[in-house]
Amino acid sequence: MEQTSTSTQQFVDIEDIKDGIIILKNGALRRVLMVSGINFELKSEEEKSIIIGAYQEFLNSLDFSIQIIIHSRKLNIKKYLENFLDRKNSEPNELIREQIEEYVNFIKSFVESNEIMSKIFLVVVPYDFMVKTEGMMKILDKLPFLGGKKKNQKNEDKSFVEKVGQLDQRTDQIINGFSSMGLRSVPLNNEELIELFYNLYNPSAIEKKETKKS
Repeated sequence: MEQTSTSTQQFVDIEDIKDGIIILKNGALRRVLMVSGINFELKSEEEKSIIIGAYQEFLNSLDFSIQIIIHSRKLNIKKYLENFLDRKNSEPNELIREQIEEYVNFIKSFVESNEIMSKIFLVVVPYDFMVKTEGMMKILDKLPFLGGKKKNQKNEDKSFVEKVGQLDQRTDQIINGFSSMGLRSVPLNNEELIELFYNLYNPSAIEKKETKKS
């Protein structure tokens, strides 16, 4: 079991998740935003033109690439049904209890015969920088004026903080850009990122938890 877990980790390019930031194995950083959706078809022609124009302006303002992901998954209604069953157990009126039970059975039957999918819209904000290859690092480690292998931890921490600052600036730019289109976007925190990757790597499994942002 441990061997399987280790083998799986080798294919995942993530080194760590810290303060809502994905740290890749090559040192690059990523932040994931969940973006609200709009029903474009219900908009008037004038509203559609405004949204398209704002989107074009937003894309043209970027000097870095972004990744847009639409993640579809089977809706997990277990908790929803459990709430009704709890209500049924505490309901003193027998007629209402029967109605609740009929409703729960109907929903179960409907979901079993019709896959209900939910969609979430995600934007990945990157920050990449020059990454030393393993061979280059071995050479640089031997150069005395670079300190060899005695790296200054304070300098590394300072460098990481600066990189996070650059990533935060890009994140704010994305949030403001989507806001101009009437879309709300919020960064995922550590727990939500873990849940997201769990669902991505286990598409056939029932979701570990619903990824929600209020």
